[in-house]
Amino acid sequence: MSLQDFRVDPSTLTFVGRDLARPESVLAEPDGTLWCSDARGSVTRIAPDGTQTLLGSQGHEPNGLAMSADRQTLYIANFGDGRVYQMDREGNERVFLDSIEGRSPLGAANFVFIDSRDRFWISVSTLEIPWWPAAQRPRPDGYIILVDENGARIVADGIYFPNEIRMNHDESYLYVAETMKRRMVRYPVLPDGSLGPQEVVPPGDLGRGAYVDGFAFDAEGNIWVTLLVRNEVVVITPDGDVYTVLSDVNEAAIDNAEAKLEDGTLTPMDMFACAGPHLQLPASITFGGPDLRTVYLGSLGMNRLPTFRSPIPGLPMRHWR
Repeated sequence: MSLQDFRVDPSTLTFVGRDLARPESVLAEPDGTLWCSDARGSVTRIAPDGTQTLLGSQGHEPNGLAMSADRQTLYIANFGDGRVYQMDREGNERVFLDSIEGRSPLGAANFVFIDSRDRFWISVSTLEIPWWPAAQRPRPDGYIILVDENGARIVADGIYFPNEIRMNHDESYLYVAETMKRRMVRYPVLPDGSLGPQEVVPPGDLGRGAYVDGFAFDAEGNIWVTLLVRNEVVVITPDGDVYTVLSDVNEAAIDNAEAKLEDGTLTPMDMFACAGPHLQLPASITFGGPDLRTVYLGSLGMNRLPTFRSPIPGLPMRHWR
């Protein structure tokens, strides 16, 4: 089936997990183990048989997750306290990064990505903690950190709420979900880890309510993107075509949220009011299962993980290879 013809009826979504709190980010392992951020502690591990284990004690807003190549260490960006943590599989955790170039804490640490050279790329959505003012009145104070053998440094800034970040298959570009611009952007990755000028990924602005949040590449180079307040998953092809594969839109609530964003009065309750009947604020997407065709969604508004099958396998992440 082609992407152009592929659609998921939101009423047919299946679910994994239970009693989760703000499971914003999800990681899948080859054996079927799932990890998701969980505000009751740090993360929840869901075994292939469904057994759940809550680990860590960060609280605040544990957010984006990454896993080391040997699958022994998790890295967790905490959106609420402005730090990045590392944790072993038993739940022992410590701070990985909490300051850079005189900034302490980092700001709203959003996501961690590990490339094939074991370099760490970290997005910080805003200097504001709590982060909400940067959504209510968007400002370009988000930035990207690189941590490599030379230490930590800022490699891009001036971004309107950078959210998830990932590299394409050959790691020639770092892609960024620029949430408050409703678009995907990318940066050429230079040999020393510095970044070239920002490029807008076609088609650019995805339109009304299309606040990009999480994304993942598939094996054919398409980008699967979650649109938080539209309760949608769209796919952006390498040619810039956009296909909606899952939609559970609350049109009236989006109209209200957009109007309040325009006049600077948007509140978290306005965002949560956009939840759909079947899908509530999808925030991330990952591919898993033995064939990498099972899609898992993280969210801000659900206590379990929606899942569906994809016609195209995902691009394997570092810890799958």
